[in-house]
Amino acid sequence: MILFVKLLLAHLIADFLLQPTRWVIHKEANKATSKYLYFHVLLHLAITMLLLWDLSAWKMVLIITISHYFIDLAKLYANSLFKLKSIPFFIDQLLHILVLYCCAFYGNLWEHTISLFENMDWALVTAIVFVSLPAAIIMGKLLERMSSQIEFDHKSLPNAGKYIGIIERLFVLVFIILGRWEAIGLLITAKSVFRFNDLKESNSRKLTEYILIGTLLSFGIAILTGIIYTKL
Repeated sequence: MILFVKLLLAHLIADFLLQPTRWVIHKEANKATSKYLYFHVLLHLAITMLLLWDLSAWKMVLIITISHYFIDLAKLYANSLFKLKSIPFFIDQLLHILVLYCCAFYGNLWEHTISLFENMDWALVTAIVFVSLPAAIIMGKLLERMSSQIEFDHKSLPNAGKYIGIIERLFVLVFIILGRWEAIGLLITAKSVFRFNDLKESNSRKLTEYILIGTLLSFGIAILTGIIYTKL
């Protein structure tokens, strides 16, 4: 596992900490002819070798370096195919990490992968999945009649409320699993502070009641899920 951690650290340093924005812009504009693409790949090679500090690992480092070049090159040419630039970015990062994983555990790759699935906390995975989008959909159904009576601010970001709810429920779930119930109170207080100006400016009792019900329902679902998980 320590080998994978070192490889991942080298990737994070070279791909994020030591890659200036001008390199990224130049690569996107010039693609395969960009000199910074090759500087970037060589930087990965140097950082990885430095962290491993083992010349006998040169074959593995070479495989990682070459694969990094081709994955980055494919992303540069695929960027124009996606409306959202975040999609090729995350695919790119996933492929890089997959290569690192395969290199780190190449000796027992299949056994290690099976072991990860066998030892996974499936109850926790289920709880995390439930408090995300399924809980958001359930809340939407429960508050459907109320939401039709509320005039929302159309200047807000699309689906911002849904994503805020998902994030807050994930925080609540983590706090319950860690046994930090007081942090939930801090989270509620923080949300109330951020919402105060909106409610004050709107001067709408219906909106205030709707947000309060939605907040309590969201926290209630997350708390109930956390309690059920910890009791299993």
